[in-house]
Amino acid sequence: MPDLPIITPISAASGPYFWGVDIGGTGIKMGLVDDGGHTVAFERLPTREAEGPTAAVRRIAAVAADVHARLGVTGDVVSLGLGAPGPMDLPRGLLVAPPQLPNWWQFALVAAVQDAMALPVAFLNDANAAAFGEYWLGSGSSDRSMVLLTLGTGVGGGLIVDGELVNGVNSFGSECGHLIVDPSPAARLCVWGGGRGHLEAYASASAVVGRTLQRLAAGEESSLNGQFTGGQFGGSDSELTAKKVYEAAAAGDRLSLEIVDETATWLGVGVSSIVHVTDPGSVVLGGAMNFGGADCLIGRRFLAGIREEFKSRTFENVYQGTTIKFASLGGDAGYLGAAGYARKTHLDKH
Repeated sequence: MPDLPIITPISAASGPYFWGVDIGGTGIKMGLVDDGGHTVAFERLPTREAEGPTAAVRRIAAVAADVHARLGVTGDVVSLGLGAPGPMDLPRGLLVAPPQLPNWWQFALVAAVQDAMALPVAFLNDANAAAFGEYWLGSGSSDRSMVLLTLGTGVGGGLIVDGELVNGVNSFGSECGHLIVDPSPAARLCVWGGGRGHLEAYASASAVVGRTLQRLAAGEESSLNGQFTGGQFGGSDSELTAKKVYEAAAAGDRLSLEIVDETATWLGVGVSSIVHVTDPGSVVLGGAMNFGGADCLIGRRFLAGIREEFKSRTFENVYQGTTIKFASLGGDAGYLGAAGYARKTHLDKH
């Protein structure tokens, strides 16, 4: 079981309170957060995707009611932030066709949650929620503008400019993983299968696995040779994962180190394009694939490679005025950002 977030006693918290709900394909994270960003209650429940969204909404409401009664805060909870995977229709509060939730397609999620919770709901893409969490409480908390790239099975993105999330007309804003980095006809396909040459086709955990397996199949020498039968990220022990590539790189495997360096190069290309359009001044890297992060030699090498590629493709003053760093909130960023966005929406209206 992953570590739980730090819980602040209700006696030390300061209302009003905001729910942050982060819906994923396998799990739902719920955090009740006070006005200063402190978590006073946290619950994790299985999505049970096959049971459908109505059953999940009932369970979310039941958990919230229990927490309100236990903490005695029923009248002080003023809003709920709801992060979910896309594609989505934000103005209509609709989940359109999230690949992780096939039984939830075309579901009016916001209306269902509002009815069940009797609270206003602020709805946002899950990567945007993570971005807002880092912006409010994490690595971007000192920045006015920021872009978050979440590196996992795919590449998610969240963009905040002058304090405002970029959601877009089609609820597709900030999808940085679908930035085109390779326009060639033979470019790699991204995770969802229809995007050729997208950033996530080169810089996601799935891409790391795919590129590594391709080179192993071509006969390149590596400590990984002969160990794996498949290429699914997060699969069984007989399947290659980005984490296993990182571990081999940390042990000095040449091929794995080259894969890490190539991934950094592709991300540097993507970061350059994002920065040239938005000039946020702050680029934050989140998600599960960080090659050990700032506390690891390979993670620091990965980050340095991104910076080096960015420097080679941008202007000196832009390079000097842009920080690139790892996220700090880990898996808590989604629910914290959802709560923070609910808080922002509440304050904007009052």
